[in-house]
Amino acid sequence: MSRIGKRPIKIPAKVEVTVNGTKVVVKGPKGELSRELPTQVSLSQEGEVLQVNRRDDSRVSRQMHGLSRTLVSNMVEGVSQGFQRRLEIQGVGYRAAVQGRTLVLNMGYSHQVQIAPPEGIQFAVENNTNVIVSGYDKEVVGNIAAKIRDVRPPEPYKGKGIRYAGEAVRRKAGKTGKGKK
Repeated sequence: MSRIGKRPIKIPAKVEVTVNGTKVVVKGPKGELSRELPTQVSLSQEGEVLQVNRRDDSRVSRQMHGLSRTLVSNMVEGVSQGFQRRLEIQGVGYRAAVQGRTLVLNMGYSHQVQIAPPEGIQFAVENNTNVIVSGYDKEVVGNIAAKIRDVRPPEPYKGKGIRYAGEAVRRKAGKTGKGKK
């Protein structure tokens, strides 16, 4: 039995969950999410608790059990509290700003990089070098944060670039600079 899959999902007060066969719709104060679950699992609601069960003990059912539970749990948490991903910009002259809803990055290119947020995503910038991506869909928040990081990933020699907050960048030693013979 999956240790993750058998854990119940508690539904907070202000969150409404609708289960219709394999389709799950979760509504909360931050927004609304829906997902089609795999046919190998079923979802049952008893009061303020959701339980994910698998239909049989086949390999695919066991694989989908924990995954489905985590996806539904992230949906419930997202519409009630939301998710955040923080990014740090390091490097001389590298900075970020928000114009309207669009994130504008000055990353040493000949042009500014502009990233428009999809529905349900907000950008915030602190001190011109800390970018906060927030929203209610964990998957979309992570994808947008990865897209921002890909504009200028941290390089191993000086560590300049965009990195996740708390990310450890492995540094390399540069040339030793020995004289010519």
